[in-house]
Amino acid sequence: MNRRHRAGEGALAIKVEQGKYYYWCSCGKSSKQPFCDGSHKGTEFKPLVYKAELTKRVFFCACKQTNDQPFCDGSHNKK
Repeated sequence: MNRRHRAGEGALAIKVEQGKYYYWCSCGKSSKQPFCDGSHKGTEFKPLVYKAELTKRVFFCACKQTNDQPFCDGSHNKK
């Protein structure tokens, strides 16, 4: 089993647009955090698809340890 790579230590605030799909990086290796760039290839990880229901700012998890994927739940504070 591969481990998730910690891509950051906090939430990444992103303005999302209603009806648009976003592909959250679950492996932590993407150079386009918090979104997938295909770096997971060859691992068990796949991007998590998120469809924005409203245009608003959301806080995507960067540490990849959240229990509320793809959103930050403060897990980066629990080391």
